[in-house]
Amino acid sequence: MKKALTFLLFFGLMFFLAACSDNSGEQTSDKNNEQDQEEGDNSGQVEIEFWTMQLSPTFDDYINGVIEDFEAENPNIKVKWVDVPWADMEKKILSAVASETAPDVANLNPQFASKLAELDALVNMDEAVPADIRDDYFEGVWKSNTFNGKTFGIPWYLSTQLTMYNADMFEAAGLDPDNPPKTFDEVYEVAETMKEETGKYAFFPPLDGSHLLETMVMMGADLTNEDMTRAAFNSSEGKKAFQFLVDLYQNELIPREALTEGHGKAIDMYQAGELAILASGPQFLNTVKENAPEILEATRSSTQITGKTGKMKVDAMNLVVPKQSNHQEEAVKFALFITNAENQIEFDKIVPILPSIESALDDPFFNELPENPTPIDRARIVSASQLKNGEVLVPPMKNYEDLKTSIFEALQAAMLGEMTIDEALDQAEQEWNEILSN
Repeated sequence: MKKALTFLLFFGLMFFLAACSDNSGEQTSDKNNEQDQEEGDNSGQVEIEFWTMQLSPTFDDYINGVIEDFEAENPNIKVKWVDVPWADMEKKILSAVASETAPDVANLNPQFASKLAELDALVNMDEAVPADIRDDYFEGVWKSNTFNGKTFGIPWYLSTQLTMYNADMFEAAGLDPDNPPKTFDEVYEVAETMKEETGKYAFFPPLDGSHLLETMVMMGADLTNEDMTRAAFNSSEGKKAFQFLVDLYQNELIPREALTEGHGKAIDMYQAGELAILASGPQFLNTVKENAPEILEATRSSTQITGKTGKMKVDAMNLVVPKQSNHQEEAVKFALFITNAENQIEFDKIVPILPSIESALDDPFFNELPENPTPIDRARIVSASQLKNGEVLVPPMKNYEDLKTSIFEALQAAMLGEMTIDEALDQAEQEWNEILSN
C-alpha cells in the first residue's frame, strides 16, 4: 500500500517517492491512425484514450470496473486506459499536445494542467458541463481549475491536511495530548517545549511543493494582486510567515534537513519516533502502519494547523480534456461518469482520499466511526470534516515553477542568515514581478 499511495497530494503533493510502474506511457498509441480506423468503422463506435498517474497496478480492478460500467451504459464508446508514472506525466502530456497525439482524458493536478491551459489547449468545462452538474462539485475546488477565466478541468479526488501527532511524545514532553496545536503560534511553543524536554523535534515544515506558499496564504499574505501581474506578499503578513520559519530554523527547533529535504523526510522521522507532529494527508498513515505500527497506535489526529485566516488547504486532482480530442463530448461524458458520487465513494473506500462531489460526504463512511476504530479511521473523519471549508490555496499561475523556486531560494537565504528577511522578500518580490510580466 505504501507505493500505491504515493500518487497523492496537495496537494499539495508534488514530492512523492514512488518508483515508476512498468505499464507507463509507452503504451500511448498513434492517435491519427486510431482516428482513421474509427472513421472506417460502420458500427459508429469510437475509442477514447484515458491517461492516469501512477494508479496501476494497485487500482486495476477499480479503474477497469468503472470503465466496464461506463462502456455497458455507452456501447458506442470504448475506453483505452493508459497509466503513466507520476514523474513522467508532465513531460509526456506536454509532448503529446505538441505532437498532436494527446489523450482524450487525462488525470492531472491543477498546476500540471495549468501549463496546458496557458496554451489554451484544454476544453472549457464551464461550457462543456451543464450548470446543474457543475453545482454538484465543491465550489472552491471547481474554481481551483480556473485559468484566465476558463475552467480547464473536472475535480476528481481530494485530500485535506491534518495534524497527526504522537501522543506518547506529547506526554513525555509534559504537553497535553488532548490539546494539540491549532495555529502556527502554538506550534512554535510546542516546538520549544518538545526540544527542551526531550531533545526531539515537534515540527518539520515541508518547504517543497506548494507548502511554503500555502503557509503564507494561511498567515494572511496575498501572493499576487488580483489580476496576477505583480507580487503582493512583501507585506507584514508575508514577513511574519518568513519570520516564523526563520526563527524555527535559527533556534534549532526544526531539523536541518528542512532546507534540503521535503515531506518524505518528515514521514521518515515521524515513523522513527523522532518527530512529534506530521502535518500531512491521512493517506500517509498507511505508510506508518506498515513501517512502524507502534507509532500508529500512539497517533491521534486533529484539524490542520493554520494561521490567522483560519484557511484550510485542500489538495486536488482533476480530469482534463484536450481540445485536440476528436471526441470531446464522449470524453467529458466519461470524465463526469468516473467522478460521479457513486464511483468516487467506491474509490475513497479503497484508499484514504476524499470526494469532490459534495453530496458524497453524506455517506456514513465519511462521518461515522466504525466499531473499534483505528487511528486511520479517526483521521478519515477529521479529514472529511474539513472539506466543506477547505480550498485550494495556491491558484494556477503562469510560470508557476519559476515563482515557487524564486521564493524558496529567498527564504533559504534568510534562514541561513545570508540575507535579512526584508532583503529576502525584496529580492523575491522583484523576481516575481519580472516573471509575472513575461
